[in-house]
Amino acid sequence: MSPKSSAGLPAKSRSLVRHVAERVSSRYGFDVAVYDMIDVGPSLGSALWRKQLDEKAQHVLQEIVSAEVLIIGAPTYKGSYPGLFKHLIDLIDPHELKSKPILITATGGGDRHALMVEHQLRPLFGFFMSHTLPTAVYASNRDFLYYAVASEHLSNRIDEAVSEVGVFFPGRVPTREAAA
Repeated sequence: MSPKSSAGLPAKSRSLVRHVAERVSSRYGFDVAVYDMIDVGPSLGSALWRKQLDEKAQHVLQEIVSAEVLIIGAPTYKGSYPGLFKHLIDLIDPHELKSKPILITATGGGDRHALMVEHQLRPLFGFFMSHTLPTAVYASNRDFLYYAVASEHLSNRIDEAVSEVGVFFPGRVPTREAAA
């Protein structure tokens, strides 16, 4: 299987998730698929139940729940994740994410949004009994240059979080390139 990622529409969140997913892929040999809220499509907003999602949204949700590892990302909106992101997660049965390793990422305008990963995202996936990795990755505007990760501090934090993925996959030997 491959790790799947979900990020909100803002380019920084998508860029961060893609960057982290590529690092995980490079280190452990996973295939990568990155999904954005826009990939889920318009049926999400009107669906009260999962069966009401259109085929495209059903596919994305199935890819998310079948992944071996998830890299979840969200932009910070008023101290939390966006409502449509939460609605997508609400359509997942709790048992589908049980024991799944999840690397949490988030973006925001400044440092005061950083606690969103600990006070919003970690408890959300705790409810699902997922294994959120100890190191979460938060990035503010100053960590990007033209929507690409540009901060050494952020890169180091990403490396730390990526190394924690290996605990869940002892049979996967990190590549030499990633270890260097």
